[in-house]
Amino acid sequence: MSYGWAPYVPVAKRQAKAKKKMAQLQKKGMKIQPIEKTGNKIAKTFWGRAWCDHLENFSDYDNRLPRGRTYVRNGSVCHLEINKGQIKAMVSGSDIYNIQVEIKPLPKAQWLAIRKKCAGGIGSLLELLQGKLSDNVMKAVTNSNQGLFPQSNEIKMKCDCPDWATMCKHAAAVLYGISARLDQSPELLFLLRDVDHLDLIEADVKIPVDSRRKNRVTGDLADIFGIDLEEPAILTQGSLTPEPLKKKSKVKAVVRAKAASNLKLRSDPKTEKTSPKAKINISKGISAANVKQLRQRLSLSEAEFAQSIGKKQTTIRNWESKSGLLRLQWSSREALKKAFEDYNNG
Repeated sequence: MSYGWAPYVPVAKRQAKAKKKMAQLQKKGMKIQPIEKTGNKIAKTFWGRAWCDHLENFSDYDNRLPRGRTYVRNGSVCHLEINKGQIKAMVSGSDIYNIQVEIKPLPKAQWLAIRKKCAGGIGSLLELLQGKLSDNVMKAVTNSNQGLFPQSNEIKMKCDCPDWATMCKHAAAVLYGISARLDQSPELLFLLRDVDHLDLIEADVKIPVDSRRKNRVTGDLADIFGIDLEEPAILTQGSLTPEPLKKKSKVKAVVRAKAASNLKLRSDPKTEKTSPKAKINISKGISAANVKQLRQRLSLSEAEFAQSIGKKQTTIRNWESKSGLLRLQWSSREALKKAFEDYNNG
């Protein structure tokens, strides 16, 4: 009597079938993102292990998660793609099954609370992504109820396999597969929860005006741009007096004017004594080297370049410290593309 269960298919045969199927999808233009065999340890880094620990704290997952571990360890998760609030995956079993996991965005109030707790506690993007965090910051981001990770009622799973369970072994494999993906790209956790990880580094949450006024505005901006600024007025009923507001706007105008001047100077045939400038090719994506090259060609400091595209100096520094193509938020990518277009077409 078969009870309707599919016949057992050896792992080697499943993997051969999956490999063939993935090759076909790749030929059709799909970017296949497999989870490689992990061995005994599914997750090896801070963020991957933290994800696993969080899932295993859910009592309603106790009897279901273990069924997915073997699938991840032997490389049966043949595709796993993380996007904003969604994971799409394919897992090789008796057949190749499609799994979709939906995760609710992190509530704004919860994200603000995390940012407050982390303010000033994370020195760089590298520290954040490597999980080199102080105890206070670590507790804030991994808190089981108020941290970055989703609650069980914020996770919805669908699989097209015949198993009627809410979490079949294929869906369980995908949840574990996420931890392996976070080992490689921890920033995907923030994408999944629809928040910007750079906010934790650049956090400036409700700092009293009196305490930050002199250091943040009069000191920092004057040093960076060499402009004498009057001491800004204290907030009065939610607004600044007109004069300081005009001064603040002048900073942006000066920076952008300098960028435009440099751009015009370098593209003006009368001032160009050598061969015409070489365009910067970003057809394959924007790399760290591209950003640095553009900034240097415009003769801008990190702070000036950041101001000209509406970003922060630490963001530019983080971009330029990387290698290869950059993983950019939509707003950052569009701002940079515009800057490259202005330069190349100038």
